[in-house]
Amino acid sequence: MEHQLLDLRHRPLRDLRISVTDRCNFRCRYCMPEEIFGPEYEFLPKDRILSYEETTRLVRIFVSLGVKKLRITGGEPLLRKDLPAFLHRLNQLEGVEDMALTTNGVLLPKYAKALRDAGLNRVTVSLDSLDDQRFRLMNGGKSGVQPVLDGIEAAVQAGMKVKINMVVQKGINDQDVLPMAAFFREKGHILRFIEFMDVGNSNGWKWDNVVTKKQILDILQERMPLEPVDALYNGEVASRYRYKGSEDEIGIISSVSDAFCSTCTRARISAEGKLYTCLFASRGHDLRTLLRSDQTDSEIGAYIQDIWKARSDRYSEDRMTNSHVSPKIEMSHIGG
Repeated sequence: MEHQLLDLRHRPLRDLRISVTDRCNFRCRYCMPEEIFGPEYEFLPKDRILSYEETTRLVRIFVSLGVKKLRITGGEPLLRKDLPAFLHRLNQLEGVEDMALTTNGVLLPKYAKALRDAGLNRVTVSLDSLDDQRFRLMNGGKSGVQPVLDGIEAAVQAGMKVKINMVVQKGINDQDVLPMAAFFREKGHILRFIEFMDVGNSNGWKWDNVVTKKQILDILQERMPLEPVDALYNGEVASRYRYKGSEDEIGIISSVSDAFCSTCTRARISAEGKLYTCLFASRGHDLRTLLRSDQTDSEIGAYIQDIWKARSDRYSEDRMTNSHVSPKIEMSHIGG
């Protein structure tokens, strides 16, 4: 049996989420609100963002420490030039068992075939409403619904599996839970509802705005009865449910009301090369300086091992019992 790298809560390092850019073509209110990320906002200059060569080297080191699954995020990752060639390179690394990408979908018609040819089998597309007006309200007026649906269809036509993520906010788009469920069940795509989370410092999060997992289930059960489904693997983020009498599924990601810190196996690399051991972390560990020094792979690997071994993060569990809120890294830097 292979040696496992475990943190202080005996959680292995298995998943790596890689942000390739802090830029996005949307201004979703729960992530990059326009009043903060406006025309004057200074995004990272090119020399502060990891090159594809640096990121590939880093991924190789993480894989040697036990990482099996990769997820490419942003910002909006499809804004990064030559992304398919980078994904092809990652897909060739021995030990990588699964790779996925999270996107807002509007650039998929342009890139879906190249992504599939690069070895990408799965994409997750963010879509918070099927109502054009509400969707524009949520994304800063940057897109209607149809371009995202076109992106989903382009991914399907290219041969990729698609999941849809919907962030549910009370009084904003909670009336869309049932229409979204019915629409994507008919399309044959798994829809995942996400509780509105206090990621970053600029999204105006309040407990009162959260539609909980239980409330989402209650909305669905009334019209579309569900039954729970076993997790596919230890540490799976979404609670899975099946519509009774079918194989059609939905998922609910409930890090607010039903924390899953105890099984979290994820590390995150920001676009500027910092390692974060929690989505809600206040600070990261600088890997870019090490990559640009004379450090060897084994020395960088030892540094990462020490960070993971000392990891004790349990923010979502602590949130339930502690009202103190620390400043956190913005989600646009680490991709959720």
